[in-house]
Amino acid sequence: MAVRFFGSKATPPPDDSLQISGAIVAPSDGPSPVELVDAGRAPHGLGVVRDQYERKIRKSPTIRMVPSSVMVEGRRLRFAVSDNVGAHGPDGPGSPPIWAVNIHGYFAGGGMYWRESARLAEQLGWRVINPSLPGFGGSDPLDWSDVSMESLANQVMTIAHKVDAGPVVLLGHSMGGAVAVQFAHDHPRRTLGVIYRDGISTPSWKERHGILPTVLSPLLPDVAPMVDMIAAVVFDLPDLFIGRMYSTVRAVLPDMRQNIRTMTQTMPVGSMLMGVDQRSEVRHLVAQQIPILNEWGCFDRITPGSTALEFATIARSPVLWVPGGHSWMLARPQGQADILTHLVQGVAFRAQVDDRWRQLTPREYTLRAVN
Repeated sequence: MAVRFFGSKATPPPDDSLQISGAIVAPSDGPSPVELVDAGRAPHGLGVVRDQYERKIRKSPTIRMVPSSVMVEGRRLRFAVSDNVGAHGPDGPGSPPIWAVNIHGYFAGGGMYWRESARLAEQLGWRVINPSLPGFGGSDPLDWSDVSMESLANQVMTIAHKVDAGPVVLLGHSMGGAVAVQFAHDHPRRTLGVIYRDGISTPSWKERHGILPTVLSPLLPDVAPMVDMIAAVVFDLPDLFIGRMYSTVRAVLPDMRQNIRTMTQTMPVGSMLMGVDQRSEVRHLVAQQIPILNEWGCFDRITPGSTALEFATIARSPVLWVPGGHSWMLARPQGQADILTHLVQGVAFRAQVDDRWRQLTPREYTLRAVN
């Protein structure tokens, strides 16, 4: 299937009133053009060039993710939320915004996905929350006896309540895909849709069929799958450096340092993931008519293509193959916004989300926005 979104011209960029319209009259490294206009002065100089480069060429978002935390039974749970407090819903100003929760994978953290979430907030007008699940990204771990998929989904709900979010779109990557499925299953009336990305909700991802398992299985049948999994992680790493390598490393390292410190405390989470089988929960989402967008890195070896097809069959959602490996969205944070803006499946998913938002949003808000 041909995938075209990183540079697509299907949708023209929004009109920008701060286009460069004349010659550079003086060098300037001072306030940005936005600040100058707000101050009643015409923008000029190299500040204009820098601003245009950031916004038009690099497409750097002006929206930022603001870190915060909440105490839950004596544990600190960290998260970040986009600062576009003036966002509104599909019915225009006065209607509540669409909220989204970007749930990270195993041995990751919410901070790794800040760049992607800021772009989603900027381009789609969503308010986006990035949780760091217990034991990851600086959040305190759960007690071993409390580790379960239901507990992780409840942490997401706690954060949603904390920021007073309405129904949410759930973006779940890898382990986060399973957490998103659990949240949607437990709270269907708080769910607008699920963007399932290289997830582990179905059991076939644990079935390893590579060269290493074939060679090692006769000798070390219990060790072979783990060796292949480690090799898959190693082979997936180069994909993280395709793109803006420095920005990716800078985004990944802080959470990675935190996770190394708590590695022994998150081992029960890894053990729990090896037993996850959410096929019945996924069927429940289908029965509830919750929109599902199924995305997969076409070079993913951690959760291979057979897992994507298994989930597609159960969820009745065809696979949208994305260039890249297991963590394609970390290296290319613009990709998810492009999918939802330019690709047929992404645009259709957004339309379903908007319809469900209107069903679940209190009627008085939508009427107020229209009037």
